[in-house]
Amino acid sequence: MYKYIATRLIISIPTLFVVSVIVFVIMRILPGDPLISFLGIELEQISQITDEQRQALLAQLGMDRPWVVQYGTWMGGVLRGDMGDSFLRGDAISPIIAKRGLLSAEIAVVAVLIAWVIGLPVGILSAVKPNSLLDGITSTVTVFFLAVPGFWMAILIVVAGIVWFGYKAPITNIPPWEDPWRNFQMVIGPAFVIGVGAAAFIARITRSAMFEVMREDYVRTARAKGLSGRLVLVRHAFPNALLSVITVSGLLLAFAIGGSITVEIAFVVPGLGKTLSQSIVSRDLLMVQNLTLVYAGVFIVINLLIDLTYGRIDPRIRLTD
Repeated sequence: MYKYIATRLIISIPTLFVVSVIVFVIMRILPGDPLISFLGIELEQISQITDEQRQALLAQLGMDRPWVVQYGTWMGGVLRGDMGDSFLRGDAISPIIAKRGLLSAEIAVVAVLIAWVIGLPVGILSAVKPNSLLDGITSTVTVFFLAVPGFWMAILIVVAGIVWFGYKAPITNIPPWEDPWRNFQMVIGPAFVIGVGAAAFIARITRSAMFEVMREDYVRTARAKGLSGRLVLVRHAFPNALLSVITVSGLLLAFAIGGSITVEIAFVVPGLGKTLSQSIVSRDLLMVQNLTLVYAGVFIVINLLIDLTYGRIDPRIRLTD
């Protein structure tokens, strides 16, 4: 097991390297001037800076050196745990990502839990009673929530809360150990919007997986032995159908940690998604580079955890070195 984990982590190094090179190059060939972010001025004012001043500012940012040197400096800092300073904020990037990443991780975990609580029962009921009235209703509802844009639902919830109840969720990033209730208020809105959309997807995947498993020979054999339908469902069908659900849930978790940009903007939540959006618009090069690298690492780790979970749930799957 440990050799398998080590092998997977070693294999992931080239992936992270390729991702880092791609985002590094893209951020330098995109149109725009990073000095706008660094100086906090408008585009028209950039033309008033002399060439000497521009070169001095670029040297201060370390952007006057060749790309290879800039890349080496950046990656050397990342390996030491120093991601540099944000052009836009002027603060160290590592604490910003850590603080905002915690908030995005909270939202992602709660969203996936909501998706499971809603999606699994709906999918199982639809599979157990296919082509029934219940199946038709659940299918219609899940398709509706799959089609509804997350940002529209987020805006609707925010406006309804303000107009009908006069409620405004806190917009300051408060850690859960400082004020659990205010932290929960900040997390629950985005988590609910993301979770409901994910629940519809989980329900569809669960229904398809359960419907396929219920037709397998071992399920028929279990029924022929006289086991009750509920026991067959819980002991034989559901654990095997759960593999597909875990795969989808892991990917949903990774995407949610990466941040649903539109949802975070609608709720004014200072998570990673909103940070990435602001950094791209303002050409905050180092912030975008580091966030992209973090996202790639999150996907790699979550995919590894999914594979390890397979081996625990299904005894037919063996993880080889």
